[in-house]
Amino acid sequence: MYVAVKGGERAIDNAHAWLAEERRGDRDVAELSVAQIREQLSLAVNRVMAEGSLYDPDLAALAIKQARGDMIEAIFLIRAYRTTLPRFGYSKPVETADMACDRRISATFKDAPGGQVLGPTFDYTHRLLDFALAAEGEVPEAAEAEAKPGPVPHITEFLNKEGLIQTEDESDEVPGDLTREPLELPADRALRLQSLTRGDEGFVLGMAYSTQRGYARNHAFVGELRIGRVAVEMDIPELGFAIDIGEIELTECETVNQFAGSKTEPPQFTRGYGLVFGQSERKSISMALVDRALRWKELGEDNLGAPAQDEEFVLYHSDNIQATGFLEHIKLPHYVDFQSELELIRKLRREAMEAGETVQQEAAE
Repeated sequence: MYVAVKGGERAIDNAHAWLAEERRGDRDVAELSVAQIREQLSLAVNRVMAEGSLYDPDLAALAIKQARGDMIEAIFLIRAYRTTLPRFGYSKPVETADMACDRRISATFKDAPGGQVLGPTFDYTHRLLDFALAAEGEVPEAAEAEAKPGPVPHITEFLNKEGLIQTEDESDEVPGDLTREPLELPADRALRLQSLTRGDEGFVLGMAYSTQRGYARNHAFVGELRIGRVAVEMDIPELGFAIDIGEIELTECETVNQFAGSKTEPPQFTRGYGLVFGQSERKSISMALVDRALRWKELGEDNLGAPAQDEEFVLYHSDNIQATGFLEHIKLPHYVDFQSELELIRKLRREAMEAGETVQQEAAE
């Protein structure tokens, strides 16, 4: 706690009161409700849930309100709250092939099996300010789309039928859990993916962009991007079978990358993978690109020294909560440390001045 300032606890209490006043803003303007934030700032809510590792839109909206829109502070609040929750067990892997898709596109197959669904996206909008929103006008309603029942297979699996894409090995091994254990290197792919999905969107985006600019030789196509809701199942020991405990919204991206082959693998396509809570296309695509760049060793590729290929650099610096904590701690009192450095600088200056005077005397003689 920041107690070393003049005034101590009283000053801190006043700082908290002032913060609450600033958070509320002009009282002539209606206060934002948690429901409004949840429904109308849903992409911000999705980011807080993804990087906070907790799927709860109401709590994420509350955190955004409490943090005055500071996304990293809101993510910090959610992670802190998450540590107080009891752990009942682990759900089964979600079946994204059974996703009820609101959006499903492919940059590799025009006539994708199951069809392409544009869904709600900024991709086709003009980047012009819509002043009608400032006038709080009525929002036009979208035409209802016909629901297509049944599973929606992954597009990359059609490449797999010809053996043109690397097969992902299935494993019964229980992956590590970054929410309960610290990250240790080298990390397997499951841990890397966990770290990336919790990572700061801007950082992961920057790493992904670097791969496209040649820092990792990573030319990717979006094999498929899908957004929708999936059922979450959990095994109940007393029942002896799994039951649905709810559903969550996810964004999933599979990229397709060219691979020239190695001593053990034939030329084929390889995959990058991204999976994020809520609608978060930019993050899931970025995650897939970085995932592919980090797979250089298992694929027998050369390490080009690119930042996105450096596992330690990417995973240790992508966590915005750790980065924020280390960065912001330097604004807290460091009086003793600074005084010691101040004395050292004074001593060095005295010694330099004395040495200079000695040289001048010797030159005069």
